[in-house]
Amino acid sequence: MTPNKKTHVFPFNLILIGFMGTGKSTVARYLGKTQHMEIIEMDEEIAHREGKSIPDIFAEKGEAYFRDLESHLLKELQRETNQILSCGGGIVLRPENITQMKKNGKVILLTASPETVLERVKHDNSRPVLKNRKNTEDIARLMDERRDKYLAAADLVISTDHKSISQICEEILTEVSCFC
Repeated sequence: MTPNKKTHVFPFNLILIGFMGTGKSTVARYLGKTQHMEIIEMDEEIAHREGKSIPDIFAEKGEAYFRDLESHLLKELQRETNQILSCGGGIVLRPENITQMKKNGKVILLTASPETVLERVKHDNSRPVLKNRKNTEDIARLMDERRDKYLAAADLVISTDHKSISQICEEILTEVSCFC
């Protein structure tokens, strides 16, 4: 998607991180549309390049292989600015990815309660990390395991619980404008 008109021209990328189901893809689409910015869904881009779904990549080649693809794509995408990068939930598991995000991006951590996440992903079978773990206890445990890494990476933290997409995006744009 090539933008025709840019509402905001940022000298950096907006990088959305957070646990699955926190709203990264939905927020990216809304921001992209309203701000006329290019959106890159990293998981979708990896699946497209590999010609396989993310669950198939995990099953056939393993998580380490997927994480290598993710790191390489992030580095490639950081050559441009004024893009919205919607990252997979595990991108923060590698410290080098956090360093890479900070080079040319403002990292926005989207959060939600385990109950909200479960409600959003309960019918989605494309999330290998949640296989046989679709309950609030397991989701909370996984979120706790990643919390420190998410917070270490974040320039901005936005809760998506009980907010509309437009409210979330307005909050992001207000806060990100302070970085310019």
